[in-house]
Amino acid sequence: MQHRWNQAEAARLATPLDECAYGSRLLGSEPSLVLHGGGNTSVKGTMPDVVGGDVEVLWIKGSGWDLATIEPAGFAPLRLGRLREILTATSLSDPEMMNALRCALMDASAPNPSVETLLHAFLPFAAVQHSHADAIVTLTNQPDGEAVVREVFGDRVVVLPYVMPGFDLARLCAEQWAVQHHDGIVGMVLLNHGLFTFGASTEEAYLRHLELITLAEKYLDAAAPRPVTVAPRALPDVDAVTLARLRRSLSEAAGFPVVTTRHTDERVRRFLARSDLADLTQRGTATPDHVIYTKRTPMLGRDVAAYCQSYQQYYKEHHDRGRGPLTMLDPAPRIVLDPELGMVTVGRRGRAADVVNDIYRHTMDVLERAEQLGRFTVPSAGELFDVEYWDLEQAKLRRAGSPPQLAGQVAIVTGAASGIGRACAEALLAAGASVVGWDISTDVPTSFSSVEWLGLRVDVTDPAAVREALRSGVERFGGVDIVVVAAGIFPSSQRLSQLEPDSWRLAMSVNVDSVAELFRQVHPLLVESPMDGRVVIVGSKNVAAPGPGAAAYSASKAALHQLARVAALEWAEDGIRINTVHPDAVFDTGLWTPELLAARAERYGMSIESYKRRNLLGAEVTSAGVARMVTAMTTDVFATTTGAQVPVDGGNDRVI
Repeated sequence: MQHRWNQAEAARLATPLDECAYGSRLLGSEPSLVLHGGGNTSVKGTMPDVVGGDVEVLWIKGSGWDLATIEPAGFAPLRLGRLREILTATSLSDPEMMNALRCALMDASAPNPSVETLLHAFLPFAAVQHSHADAIVTLTNQPDGEAVVREVFGDRVVVLPYVMPGFDLARLCAEQWAVQHHDGIVGMVLLNHGLFTFGASTEEAYLRHLELITLAEKYLDAAAPRPVTVAPRALPDVDAVTLARLRRSLSEAAGFPVVTTRHTDERVRRFLARSDLADLTQRGTATPDHVIYTKRTPMLGRDVAAYCQSYQQYYKEHHDRGRGPLTMLDPAPRIVLDPELGMVTVGRRGRAADVVNDIYRHTMDVLERAEQLGRFTVPSAGELFDVEYWDLEQAKLRRAGSPPQLAGQVAIVTGAASGIGRACAEALLAAGASVVGWDISTDVPTSFSSVEWLGLRVDVTDPAAVREALRSGVERFGGVDIVVVAAGIFPSSQRLSQLEPDSWRLAMSVNVDSVAELFRQVHPLLVESPMDGRVVIVGSKNVAAPGPGAAAYSASKAALHQLARVAALEWAEDGIRINTVHPDAVFDTGLWTPELLAARAERYGMSIESYKRRNLLGAEVTSAGVARMVTAMTTDVFATTTGAQVPVDGGNDRVI
């Protein structure tokens, strides 16, 4: 564990809570200690009561906050005296405990306190830090985990057997503290769970965490050194349709569309090459709380139906352990391990698939080193079930609202770096889609910072570049459900008598030929969409109402319109719908500079604002407005519509 405490930075912290937030971020910045909301920290102190005087308070990490980025506002302040009273109860269910904790808050607007609040309250130290360190769970995931811990730390830690977090764990801690505690205790190890350290200050608790983790790492380096093996050669290329078909099967099993991401790097290949893979990976998770993200085991191979049947049997065997009625979670796996595909991670959105990836990469390390140390051993399937179907997790499901409208769906947007294309990409992201944006601009990779965005530099007139871009998008998000064709060019105005052949050919190449090639390549992927494929064409008013000097543009857009109509006829039998939006006078795009807009307005003897509203409705047409229509066409609003043409132009008498 790297020493990150900076005395100069710490000296500028005004309060113990500020120091706790600082120390928490240091802990959270170590992925081998804390992943995706795991771990918790606290500090005790006083704060004024509204009726006067100071009250003893415990500030503890609030639910929904990540230790890596937490600020003081992320800590829930609770009356310490009341917490100690709650600890005297003989029993509490988790919902009862969480209700009691919220009633003990000093601030009704504070986040929900950690489920381990009572344990923090019991420990007689000002500051407490808790992590799920890889090194600790590697030591403890053994048949004789306590003996290994004693060998590493001696009597400097209290050791507790595995118990689910909550009231029972806090009571067990209180019982064992009386038996095991002495003046030399600096930490507490929870078997199969993690490490607590404590001290008079957050700095002391952090330094003790550093010391104990370092001892564990040195022990493992000596007793179970990381194996030095040569990774197998690169995995074979896999057809994008194969990945899309797997995603479709996983989505059907889950009951909603999912995003999948393929991983074929050296670390994954080494792990897949293990001769004991089928045994080792099916024993369980590195630490029980991971089951919420990854399920108990990964799927080996591609038999989704068999995995789901096994999960349903697992639920049937253990559902009576619940304290009340349970709702079975979807049976689809979250991790696929396959000798050709590599590792495929699965999530409701791209971010969820990335979380699974992060967790399982650490799980690989824990599994391998724990097996080398002795035998990787975890709590029983029933105990893991208890966490997966925890009262508090079931309550979250009941409270959860509907996901974003396009969650789990994957869109390709061409011409996505600017203008209408960029607006469409932004609108689809806002609706919950994972978006692959194509453009020739160097800006496209960084157009959006969302993990649901993959920006690729693509020349849409190059069939090989299109093929590679489709493959990259499918590797990242699993398939294609939506295609928005927004890439296009508007050549400089030329009368037919002066029309240059190169200008004509370029307009046809970009605006029509490239789309025909895209349709040819993307059709097999749209067929595999779990939600039925959708295509939206960004056409033009010029299809219905061309203007002089725009022969190349108008003809190419008219040809594109006909291409879309034929595709609608041919692809309806595959459940793929194709609709077209015809914008006009969209002045917030790169085509319209302030100078050009001013010149056009002057030509018509109008102000710029009047010129921008020169339509029947007197409305300003924007890229965002066009994008709203495009997004609507990808939703159930247009579920029974294909081959439609919708103008977004404020009303044009020539079109009407």
